[in-house]
Amino acid sequence: MSLPLALNSVLGSTLIMMLIFANYVRKYNSDRCQWTVFCRLLIFTFIPMALDFVFLLLSGTPGRVIYILSRLLGSFYYIFDVLAYSYIVVFVDYMVFRDTGRIKKINIIIFVITVLHIIVLLINVKYHFYFVIDTTTNMINRGDKYFIRMIFCYCPLLFAAWDLVSSYSAFKKSHLALMFLLLGLSFAGLTVDVFTGNMRLAWPCLSAAMLYAYFFIIQSDSRLDSLTGIGNRFSFNEFTDRLSRQSSGESWAIVMIDMDHFKEINDKLGHLEGDNALRDMAAIIKSCVSGTDFAARYGGDEFVLAAKQERGIEKLMEQIKAAVERHNAKNIRPFKLELSYGHDVYVADGKHSIEEFLTHIDSLMYKNKQERRRSSDKREAGR
Repeated sequence: MSLPLALNSVLGSTLIMMLIFANYVRKYNSDRCQWTVFCRLLIFTFIPMALDFVFLLLSGTPGRVIYILSRLLGSFYYIFDVLAYSYIVVFVDYMVFRDTGRIKKINIIIFVITVLHIIVLLINVKYHFYFVIDTTTNMINRGDKYFIRMIFCYCPLLFAAWDLVSSYSAFKKSHLALMFLLLGLSFAGLTVDVFTGNMRLAWPCLSAAMLYAYFFIIQSDSRLDSLTGIGNRFSFNEFTDRLSRQSSGESWAIVMIDMDHFKEINDKLGHLEGDNALRDMAAIIKSCVSGTDFAARYGGDEFVLAAKQERGIEKLMEQIKAAVERHNAKNIRPFKLELSYGHDVYVADGKHSIEEFLTHIDSLMYKNKQERRRSSDKREAGR
């Protein structure tokens, strides 16, 4: 690739990364861990792109100062280049599992790998086996042990691919295109650059992958409730609309959940505690549902769940009620969580109105709430 074409390629990719970061960093209603992971991935990808652009500008410029600067920037370039590919693992893993504990462990591994990489680059200062700067033209060239960079870059991508394949049943199928496109473009760009040496296809591939990931996240966030982090009314309406138009005969158990005494929490303890109650309930629901289930905040203090009939909705609700009891036993809040619910099975045969079905389970939920109130009143009267 000629120098002007390479400059255009790298500059275009760098500008795309800057625009994505400038827009995404201002998002306030995104999952905070996801926000942190994606912002770091953007930064770690942008830095080597920008450094590569500087290299191209300095190429062919002689001088001792340029030589020293090129060696210093070269080391930073390879550090962040490997960090970019390593952090793809973090992004893929979090999109699959949504587990902050796993992210912390992976970050520790990445830290250790980065330290080892820095040691290798420090040794390279003397022996020039990784990369070398031509003393005449100050252009960066590969050393005879350049395969070390391939190991540092390919291993994270291979681990992410293995993580994806081995956990295929754990994540939502809507994420499949994102994962394969992200890993596929990263592999393709890296492989072409490794074997051709100077095409710099990695940056357009990575920027295209980041752009697709950005649009995917924006689209996904529009379907999330900003307070609780689970699905919102819009996402539930999408789900039920799609379900009502199917004629597959699939059976879905749909549950309407209402938080008891929520108004009292708001009135007596304030809206901040009311928000905490909603977040706690949403977190409990998220911890109990599986990847094939659907959960959303329906509105106010109401939540809705949908699960394949064979999932066992009574078993799921027993898990949720047990989790609520464990939460209350910790006494971390000045209130107790309580819930009422109604549920029934909807058959996706294209004949039954989903609106009538939702009205039906809503009435079952209120019937359950009234029964719980009567039982509570009898207990109070018997004291």
